[in-house]
Amino acid sequence: MKAVVLLNMGGPNNLDEVSLFLKNMFNDENIITTKSKILRKFIAFMITTLRTKKAKENYSLLGGKSPITEYTVKLVRKLQQKCPDIYITFAMKYTPLFSKQVILDLKDKNIKKVLLIPLYPHFSTTTTKSSLEDFIITAKKLYQDLDIQFIQRFYKEELYNKAILQQISQTMKKEKPEKYDLIFSAHSLPQKIIDKGDSYQKEIIDNVNILKQMLQSQNINFNKIHLAYQSKLGPIKWLGPSLEDKLKSIENKNVIIYPLSFIIDNSETEYELDIEYRKISQDLNFDNYKIVKCLNDNNTFITFLEHLIYNKAN
Repeated sequence: MKAVVLLNMGGPNNLDEVSLFLKNMFNDENIITTKSKILRKFIAFMITTLRTKKAKENYSLLGGKSPITEYTVKLVRKLQQKCPDIYITFAMKYTPLFSKQVILDLKDKNIKKVLLIPLYPHFSTTTTKSSLEDFIITAKKLYQDLDIQFIQRFYKEELYNKAILQQISQTMKKEKPEKYDLIFSAHSLPQKIIDKGDSYQKEIIDNVNILKQMLQSQNINFNKIHLAYQSKLGPIKWLGPSLEDKLKSIENKNVIIYPLSFIIDNSETEYELDIEYRKISQDLNFDNYKIVKCLNDNNTFITFLEHLIYNKAN
């Protein structure tokens, strides 16, 4: 039997895991890129100390945990039904279920081939590279006989983008697209990471252009289509424009937002987009502010993953 492991960064499964999540994230050398481990550890300690209380308050509004694990479990279950001859599971980078646990489970099941699918459609050192390295390095220590294949990006795939348009259409329901501005919101990155050669920004822009063409071909015409970035942290220069600045600049007071760089809903979609930015939209007197759910266990997305798995298996 072959296995497929879906990779993601994870999120706190309870309020006690909030500090663990922050600590692991900011100790990641792909996130805090300083070469000094001591300095990185100090930075991670300071950020964790300063942000834990506020982060717990935010997660409390989401039921005391990140929604990412529950959505991922639903996705895995539905994908397992589609691929009964392949063992499907998931591993998180910063919170349980960790790669170590998954690898030991594969070893116990005597599964010797695994396909890793990072649930990031666009490649970035901060996400794709980080998650792949975590799994592969851990596997070399615990299970050297494991044959590992992996996917690095899939944003160009037609079926994947069809699933995105489905999500947008379902959120719009019967309202006319011409009435709305569509904003593709992507997680921002520090400009210095892009300057070092990270392809993330280029791939995000490419994906927006692909979706624009698909919308045009289907005669779905929004008033305007925008790209903005969210989740900036700290005083350094990040990719822009920020979503807040974009909302302030839009004349049309009807917007629909699709979280382009996220596959699974998490605190950055269900808290940041749906609570924080919704409040900003209210302050700016928006008439309609719609958030599109991430793909999660969208049936077309699952079919896409099924095709991806079996094409790679061949």
